[in-house]
Amino acid sequence: MRRLLKLLLRPWWLLNRGMTLGVRAVVARDGKVFLVRHSYLPGWYLPGGGVERGETVLDTLTHELRDEGNIVLEEQPRLFGVYSNEADHRGDHVVLFVAGAWRQDGAFRPTMEIVEAGFFALDDLPEGTTPATRRRLAEVFDGALPDTRW
Repeated sequence: MRRLLKLLLRPWWLLNRGMTLGVRAVVARDGKVFLVRHSYLPGWYLPGGGVERGETVLDTLTHELRDEGNIVLEEQPRLFGVYSNEADHRGDHVVLFVAGAWRQDGAFRPTMEIVEAGFFALDDLPEGTTPATRRRLAEVFDGALPDTRW
C-alpha cells in the first residue's frame, strides 16, 4: 500500500518538494551487477530509493534492497560517494554505497514499482541502462574519476 501511495503522489511531490536525498547501491558478484527497471521511469538503474523523514540512509538502503530484489546485506556497505542530481530533479542528492557481503533470499518477483530486475554482466548491460548508472559502474569497477554530479 505504501508503494502505491508513493506512486500516486509522485507528480505532486516532484513539484512541491525541497531538497531530497536518495540512496543507491552497487550489488555485484562474479562480474555481474544487480539492476532494476521501474514501472514509472524508462531505463535500468541501480537499486535504491528516497530517504523518508526519520530514516537513515542505511535504513532506506536496507529496505529498498529487500523490496526491489530480496537482497539482504550481511555487513554494512561501503560509502562510495555523494552526488548532486540537480540536472534531473531540483534539489536532489544521491548517496551511493557498494555492498560487500550480501545474500539474496529468493528470486525477484515483479511489483507495481519494479517490473524487472536481475544480474547483468558488466560488459553486457541491458539496453536502456541509464548513463548515470553506467558512469557509477565505471567509477566503481574501472577506476574512472568520480563525478560530483549524478
